[in-house]
Amino acid sequence: MTPADLPAHLPHLIGGEPVESLSGATFGVLEPTGNRTYATVADGGAEDIDRAVRAASTAFTDGPWPSMRARERASVLNRIADAVEARESRLAELESFDTGLPITQARGQARRAAENFRFFADVIVALHEDAYSVPGSQINYVLRKPIGVAGLITPWNTPFMLESWKLAPALASGCTVVLKPAELTPLSASLWGGIFAEAGLPRGVFNLVHGIGENAGAALAGHADVPLISFTGETATGKTIMRTAAEHLKGLSMELGGKSPAVVFADCDLDAALDSTLFGVFSLNGERCTAGSRILVERAIYDEFCARYAERAERVVVGPPHDPATEVGALVHPEHYERVLGYVEAGRAESRLLAGGTRPAHLPTGNYLAPTVFADVAPDAKIFQEEIFGPVVAITPFDTEAEAIALANDVDYGLAGYVWTGDLQRGHRVAGSIEAGMVWLNSHNIRDLRTPFGGVKHSGVGNEGGRRSIEFYTNEHVVHVALGQVHTPRFGASR
Repeated sequence: MTPADLPAHLPHLIGGEPVESLSGATFGVLEPTGNRTYATVADGGAEDIDRAVRAASTAFTDGPWPSMRARERASVLNRIADAVEARESRLAELESFDTGLPITQARGQARRAAENFRFFADVIVALHEDAYSVPGSQINYVLRKPIGVAGLITPWNTPFMLESWKLAPALASGCTVVLKPAELTPLSASLWGGIFAEAGLPRGVFNLVHGIGENAGAALAGHADVPLISFTGETATGKTIMRTAAEHLKGLSMELGGKSPAVVFADCDLDAALDSTLFGVFSLNGERCTAGSRILVERAIYDEFCARYAERAERVVVGPPHDPATEVGALVHPEHYERVLGYVEAGRAESRLLAGGTRPAHLPTGNYLAPTVFADVAPDAKIFQEEIFGPVVAITPFDTEAEAIALANDVDYGLAGYVWTGDLQRGHRVAGSIEAGMVWLNSHNIRDLRTPFGGVKHSGVGNEGGRRSIEFYTNEHVVHVALGQVHTPRFGASR
């Protein structure tokens, strides 16, 4: 279902003004239920990124935002949250249409976006700066200063929420920003300009350049006047950005791919584990970095778990994203859809298919895939090792705790992990042994915004979340003050 008043064209926003690419180039974007072009988008290149960076730099050096008191910036952030909440229905409608996410899950993303701004408004007001005293000699105090122009590159899976995740702390810190949203899902990003103007954000503090990652994204990552890049996306792209950013020694925060394990022991609450592991891989159409896409099950309950899991997966409602009954919608783009189908074919050759693996019969067009369950998946199988980013899960048995840990860690990624057991001592042992930035014990990934978010190995560099986000977007500037006479060796004074 096409939303009302859908824009036919999306320009950049630079210095507070909607502008076209200097080259005049555009590209078309598709909606995923029928793969028809619904709009054209300004196709940014290096010259457009440079315009945006110059606007952001001017706003940083000459504008009020970086030197504004924390309480004043927090007031703007709270007004931004108000404006986001006022647009909740519209945001959810656009996000669901653009990404293929079920409308009920898209609504949750809009609420989370508003929460991000309120949270960082509170953080920046409560933030303290350290002071150290050497009695009778010195006092040392730390000033925290915004770094400058922040380059933000965001993914297509939950675009508006993940844009807010970066925008909120960057703005709270006093930085100005250039946002390069994902080219596959540009629609909701186009609303930020109106939201920020309504909230009173000074012109030029926020700048938006659409474009293909290899062009606009690469130009932002390589721009000499952008001292830091926050990127969320696939690992291969992250490696490219790191190589580009190295030329200018940029600060980097990289949240990359995942292939997260869910370890299910025989003594767990099996009903709860089934609910969580089904939700963990099939919510957001499986297009989530923290998806528990490898389920490791103790052999004593393996057959029962597989049978019950497959039976539930077969009953997951696949349908149009705008239908409130839909639990899995359409994958974002036909190229991604074909990629996921390639993994399904690999799984058929490597493992035992228990459910799904095909297009639902009642959905003859669009990027739809029935929730797909493979069992008896070997650790060296492609679907065990590689991130699929779709509604596809691999189930593998284990016999001992040590084997479960070894299987959990036997991939290049290390973003998240999940452990299900009735033995909390074992739960803590296993949770602490999984090579991941985050592990949930007897829970799916409910996250307090104060906690760090990030991965290890090929899943990322650095952490954001809470004060760590503020630390990323600011520099610590230390002032040392003498309290008395300072003894200094008098070089050259003997002549």
